Amino acid sequence: MYAAEVLGKFCVYKETPLSVSMASTHCLRNPVPVRPQTPPPKHSSTGMISRRAPMQPMMRTCRCSIDAKSVGGDVFSVTTSSNSDVDYLGESTKGDFNLKFEHLQAFGIDGHATLEGPIEKVAKVEAQEAEDLLRDLGIPSPFSSRHSPRGIFCSRTLNLRSISAIGYDMDYTLMHYNVMAWEGRAYDYCMENLRTMGFPVDGLAFDPDLVIRGLVIDKERDIWEGIGDLRKEGRWEFMNTLFSVSEAVAYMQAVGRALFRAHVEGQLKSEIMSKPELFVEPDPELPLALLDQKEAGKKLLLITNSDYHYTDKMMQHSFNRFLPNDMSWRDLFDIVIVSARKPEFFQMSHPMYEVVTGEGLMRPCFKASTGGLYSGGSAQMVENSLDFHGDEILYVGDHIYTDVSQSKVHLRWRTALICRELEEEYGALIHSQGHRASLIELVNQKEVVGDLFNQLRLALQRRIKERPAQTLAATNLDNQELIESMQKLLIVMQRLDEKIAPMLEADGELFNKRWGFLSRAGLWDKSHLMRQIEKYADIYTSRVSNFLHYTPFMYFRSQEQTLAHDSNLYSHSQINGKVFDN
Repeated sequence: MYAAEVLGKFCVYKETPLSVSMASTHCLRNPVPVRPQTPPPKHSSTGMISRRAPMQPMMRTCRCSIDAKSVGGDVFSVTTSSNSDVDYLGESTKGDFNLKFEHLQAFGIDGHATLEGPIEKVAKVEAQEAEDLLRDLGIPSPFSSRHSPRGIFCSRTLNLRSISAIGYDMDYTLMHYNVMAWEGRAYDYCMENLRTMGFPVDGLAFDPDLVIRGLVIDKERDIWEGIGDLRKEGRWEFMNTLFSVSEAVAYMQAVGRALFRAHVEGQLKSEIMSKPELFVEPDPELPLALLDQKEAGKKLLLITNSDYHYTDKMMQHSFNRFLPNDMSWRDLFDIVIVSARKPEFFQMSHPMYEVVTGEGLMRPCFKASTGGLYSGGSAQMVENSLDFHGDEILYVGDHIYTDVSQSKVHLRWRTALICRELEEEYGALIHSQGHRASLIELVNQKEVVGDLFNQLRLALQRRIKERPAQTLAATNLDNQELIESMQKLLIVMQRLDEKIAPMLEADGELFNKRWGFLSRAGLWDKSHLMRQIEKYADIYTSRVSNFLHYTPFMYFRSQEQTLAHDSNLYSHSQINGKVFDN
């Protein structure tokens, strides 16, 4: 009998919660086979519900009574901080679910003996049955979720079970704005400011396709001369968040020294608060994803630079209508901190005030309490208040510097980056698969042709010096044959270059429609942005609600890190029926 059968893992209980009861061993050893009448809905990799062809898998129903409470302390235990260790990947085992084998033994069941045969064979069968059941339940597997625009991508292994608290930024993290609406209005305010200062801005219009996140603007020089010392913070303007779109467009269209801070001006925020439905794109799945995390025992934190009134208004609009049982957004979060002044929030200590009235009146305080709403303070105060430190806390934000790198560098918090552009880029990547395959084939062909040319060139060089070539056959090549072969290979490579060059440019434009413009303008290095993500973000995804397609207990494992000689062992391309190493 397999362990899955022992635990009732694949049991479906009629009119009762899906749980395991050890009140009777009869149902475990003598399950009654049943067949479901209607297949459950299936969730596609994009999260949409679809219907597949009817299946009639053999499932099992238990005839004993179910005691949901028995699923807890009687059957399973959770690894505590004091008992935790590190696993083979160096991650904490805190929060792991463990089976109490003594409970099985009380019913005469040997938990280890039930795994008959080599574990490799048992695991293969169990994995297949698990995959089948996930499909029957309409739940996408983590593997399929990873291969979708809504996937969560892992740069550094992260065990969510060991995370005690999850902190969230608000703007462009917990809520996504309509970029054309929000940044368009911010751009309008900017143009008004510049016009007042005497800048010739008439005729300019907001065009977000001119810029992209990751752009670095040199405020001292109008002509791009390469990136110098990025530590001179006064010279550079980093476009690390979608809030920078309108500012970057203004810089590109009307380069000047006018300070643009329309995002924090009361006039703009008042307009947003009065009509949030025009500027905010609601995400019904988001509150449920956070609710799962909270019910899994995670302490949820909201840490935002926005002020109290704006935060309260926007969170009410984005969360309250999607929460069950008349919950409000405040019920989700154990600690809320507004006006946090990030990145200084992660770097140093500032006074902290408790917001005590709905009008925003505050009083000084020195320690945060569960359910409290605060202004200012520091990340260290949060750690001391929760008694969680370092890698017990995961912080989720959209700003590579303010949110992700600073919490990682100064506090060793685990980090997650929200990058909405991933969905568009993933789609472009899928769309360009055929194009990229053709491009790779041509590049590989040129590499093989070029290698032959280089070998013939070396043979010619040795012949001129009256020395033998690399091999006897190469030494015996006729002079005319050698020269003509080299001429032909040169022409082939030149023709390949003419074909490859425009395909490379088109490949970049397919991957991101704005990448082609920026690369030609010499304004942005995409690899720089990717390096920052890999360096500071443990995981990254397009939106917080993507956590709903996983679980609060997910173990994110990073891809194997390889050197060039590792990957070359497994990478081959087939050209004209022959296999060549890449």
